[in-house]
Amino acid sequence: MEEKAILVGCELPDNHERFAESMKELEALTKTVNGKVVEMFTQRRTRIHSAHYIGKGKLQEIVTFLKGEEIDLIIFNDELSAGQLRNLTDILNVKIIDRTQLILDIFASRARSKEGKLQVELAQLKYMLPRLLGKGIVLSRLGGGIGTRGPGETQLETDRRHIRRRIQAIESHLNKIVQHRSRYNERRKKNDVFQVTLVGYTNAGKSTLFNRLTSGDAFEEDKLFATLDPLTRKLDAYTKMNVLLTDTVGFIQDLPTELIAAFRSTLEEVTEADLILHVIDASHDHYIEQEVTVNQLLRELQAHHIPKINVYNKKDLIQHSFFPSTSEESILISAFSDEDMSRLINLIKAKIDSELVPYTLDVPVEDGKTLAFLESNTVLSNKTWLEDEQKFMITGLAPKHIAPLIINHD
Repeated sequence: MEEKAILVGCELPDNHERFAESMKELEALTKTVNGKVVEMFTQRRTRIHSAHYIGKGKLQEIVTFLKGEEIDLIIFNDELSAGQLRNLTDILNVKIIDRTQLILDIFASRARSKEGKLQVELAQLKYMLPRLLGKGIVLSRLGGGIGTRGPGETQLETDRRHIRRRIQAIESHLNKIVQHRSRYNERRKKNDVFQVTLVGYTNAGKSTLFNRLTSGDAFEEDKLFATLDPLTRKLDAYTKMNVLLTDTVGFIQDLPTELIAAFRSTLEEVTEADLILHVIDASHDHYIEQEVTVNQLLRELQAHHIPKINVYNKKDLIQHSFFPSTSEESILISAFSDEDMSRLINLIKAKIDSELVPYTLDVPVEDGKTLAFLESNTVLSNKTWLEDEQKFMITGLAPKHIAPLIINHD
């Protein structure tokens, strides 16, 4: 059921340049959870009002507007403190959520894997814990709808000790999952493959590209955060050796700290990549700012040193002058163009080849295991049979994490 919403934002001196885009993004987030934006209220301030977020004059405007409209909720563009949330609820008498809670709600509705659901619940509980004091009346008014998915009203109304125990239990469970993934990654590095990872701002078209490059079935929708749980498939086009492609959750400006912390183990999958495809919506008016946001998070994850291709997507939708924002290797495509996809695939192939390490290895004829490993996990350039020595002399190219194993092979 569609809920009618009011959006409220403060334009501060340090967010002047991106404020309008931030409000537009908040509207898109609201539509993602089936909300209808009826009105926006914005105010320029030197700082956030400590008690009400906005000034009393703007607050009175909203009170007056509510008398003539049936509004289901009010969404604030910044994270509200417990005091602000309590004060605003007392005055406006309408369900109130902030940008953080809205994003958490979207993640709760999109999580599919057990790990994803646990990560979202953990983020929600950590967000709600400091806001429980004196907030019972707010919780009782939440009811259902936007901003209430996840752990649930009943659980959040229990005492702090119970919530802390739940947080500890989730963190313990997630640590076990992280350890299991770490062991899997170690095995993959030893036995497997070249890893390519898709990253990008939410709704940049990563899942569409993922499905075009693999036999994948990633969820595609023109909404923010359509993909939440990482998905990995074999890259179809590169037949010289095994190459895996992973689709990841999209990034966004002002991603809640609770989510960054909760999803850090998933985001750190990016650090395991041999090649990053940074997908950018070239048709977006603020594609440069979105690109900067993703690059900043890659730096925070210490993944900025990994080889990267900037894939500027949605060229068929561009209505402004476009140019690549950096001198990094890049390509402009439409994911729905076969010709563009062929160009992208060729670029990926060339980039993979450039990141491989040359090797030469003598393999005895009876060592079939090593021969099979080299044929599956490296690019063979030459395979010469040496009759007198009863062995193969093999030259080829290997991923950087495999090359030491080959060079040190007895």
